[in-house]
Amino acid sequence: MSFTRFDRLVSLYVSRPLRRACWASGGGWLPILMYHSVSSDREEGVGPYYRLVTSPQRFAEQMQWLADLGYIGLALEDALPMLLAEKVNGRRPVVITSDDGFRDFHTAAWPVLRQHGFTATVYLPTSFVSRERKLFRDRECLTWDEVRELRRSGIRFGSHTVNHPKLYEMSWSEIENETRISKERIQQELQEEVTSFAYPYAFPQEDRPFRRTIASLLRERGYRSCVTTVVGRSQATDDPLFLKRLPINSCDDRALFEAKLEGAYDWLGPAQYAYRRFKRSTSPWRATRRRASKESQR
Repeated sequence: MSFTRFDRLVSLYVSRPLRRACWASGGGWLPILMYHSVSSDREEGVGPYYRLVTSPQRFAEQMQWLADLGYIGLALEDALPMLLAEKVNGRRPVVITSDDGFRDFHTAAWPVLRQHGFTATVYLPTSFVSRERKLFRDRECLTWDEVRELRRSGIRFGSHTVNHPKLYEMSWSEIENETRISKERIQQELQEEVTSFAYPYAFPQEDRPFRRTIASLLRERGYRSCVTTVVGRSQATDDPLFLKRLPINSCDDRALFEAKLEGAYDWLGPAQYAYRRFKRSTSPWRATRRRASKESQR
């Protein structure tokens, strides 16, 4: 049995029943959904957990499920002040985020969001957003005209660096450039302040010195919220620069989708953290070498 099926079994048949039996639901928790592409790409050969594509049909179903369950889809910047609230105008808040700035957000996701009165935050790797159409991962990206059109319709935008690199493998001066230049470019195009950032690739949550340094850098750059790839829902006590998210794709049927919203998928974040800590402890030379290399470039 693959890990990607194991996470579903644990969530639906262990975590979900335990939560319902032992914990009462309440306010203070905010599901932040992480989408990438909304398209018909089948992602052949990619395991369910690692897929980045949600089909237009499944995306429409998921937005309808949110509406049926009494949720309202919000942008991160609008939802954070409501984090302690259990409901907003009788509806529960959920944040919808989309990484990478693909064109299909405009063509496939936005019409569905608009139908339900939802908004979202889209994170842009600015090297791939231009006045002319560009490609990232062989997918068409938004143009700045489309970004401005979406912003006028209520969609929020944040930085996803310039080139979508693995920041953990870069020097601090390179990280500073990636976070600063992307922010400045979006602000120039939209003529408004940008305060939200999405960390590309797996976030090294187990490296505490890295967390402290990048938090300081992001604050200096004027960021007030940052979403990671760490799995789970966020709560009021979380550092707003390290918010957890729930990965969503076409493999999330209604049972798993609802389980994620309820918190039955939150166990995966601590499990991944423990695994990564174990890997670091068994490879101390490699971890020390990576850290020393980065420090030498500061």
